Amino acid sequence: MAAALVWAMAVLALALAEGAGALDNGLAQTPPMGWLHWERFLCTTDCASAPHACVSEQLFMQMADLLAAEGWRDAGYEYVCIDDCWMAPSRDGGDRLQPDPQRFPHGIRQLADYVHSKGLKLGIYGDVGNKTCAGYPGSYGHYDLDAQTFADWGVDLLKFDGCYHGTLDLLAEGYKNMSLALNKTGRSIVYSCEWPFYMLPVQKPNYTEVKQYCNHWRNFADVFDAWISIKSILDWTASHQDIIVDVAGPGGWNDPDMLVIGNFGLSWDQQVTQMALWAIMAAPLFMSNDLRQISPQAKRLLQNKEVIAINQDPLGKQGYRITKDNNFELWERPLTGRAYAVAVVNRQEIGGPQLFAFATSFLGNGLACNPACSIQQILPTSEDYGLHNWVSFLKVKVNPTGTVLLKAAVIEEFPEEKLAPNSKKPSLDTL
Repeated sequence: MAAALVWAMAVLALALAEGAGALDNGLAQTPPMGWLHWERFLCTTDCASAPHACVSEQLFMQMADLLAAEGWRDAGYEYVCIDDCWMAPSRDGGDRLQPDPQRFPHGIRQLADYVHSKGLKLGIYGDVGNKTCAGYPGSYGHYDLDAQTFADWGVDLLKFDGCYHGTLDLLAEGYKNMSLALNKTGRSIVYSCEWPFYMLPVQKPNYTEVKQYCNHWRNFADVFDAWISIKSILDWTASHQDIIVDVAGPGGWNDPDMLVIGNFGLSWDQQVTQMALWAIMAAPLFMSNDLRQISPQAKRLLQNKEVIAINQDPLGKQGYRITKDNNFELWERPLTGRAYAVAVVNRQEIGGPQLFAFATSFLGNGLACNPACSIQQILPTSEDYGLHNWVSFLKVKVNPTGTVLLKAAVIEEFPEEKLAPNSKKPSLDTL
């Protein structure tokens, strides 16, 4: 009996040790922010014909320079992230991953040092399977070695893809093993997973388990530079919010993929919609654009301090859609101090601006403006909506495919005479 008890206690201790070895790295307490090359630059490897667009150390050094000098770092964008196609076609003589020698002649360690010298952090890409999605060496069978290689290079974030993963069991084992391997290095490395995305066609992911091992995770297909892509991401998120919203929080986030603001495919209103909804969804904010030629308008939007403050709110609650009314959607996100961010999205793609009216009692299960609140419009322009109570109605005008982003801050005591005129509940014929 005593021997059996000792054995049981040993098994329990081992299980607890393994649990403690899971992610729990103290990182990503708010959604990470940075720049990622993939959507804009893809797998461009011919530096002779495309010297300014090829995936090379020059590209990442230039982006680091701009992030540091043009206000991006100060706004919170701190990661410079390499995606697929950075590797040589084969591992080196010690079986370690190695960068392409022509495009990264000074190696990843020196690139990391350069990025760090700018007050920034370096992200890199790997794959759980035998090959990356572009056919470069994957990490299967090399998780410990690759994690230590990344740590030795000074890497601060790993985006770990799931191509060529084999079975679902191998997929899960690979993501867990790399998480444990990163922890064992002793270096702080944010772990970005695509584990749920590769599971979803076959079975529902266990998001509690995913968060145990990953700092943020992809659920849906790659974003691309088009309104149809943004719509599909929002639709998927809203239709699955019951299973993904509650798991998100400090240390682990649902990742709807990159910001494509400042590129070619989105209108101005659609860029506003992406920025506003990524803030509502507590999404990691990784731009994929060319900071060397971004427009001042797109730059102002991406660096908007009030929007970023919503995204980075320390309460760490992901927002959700609370109603869909014909072509309009109403989303909200709880914030610290009993405040709420509210997004009014016009999904109509024809005609002109439309009015949408809603009761403040919709917000926060009736608590957002109880007994009163101040409401500020943040996007597309800044505007003060004044004081409102819990029986107010708001009317907002929203452009087709655009969004109005609001913030409602609760006020405990207020002078009745200072309420906005529409804070007295109107009759239906005034709406």
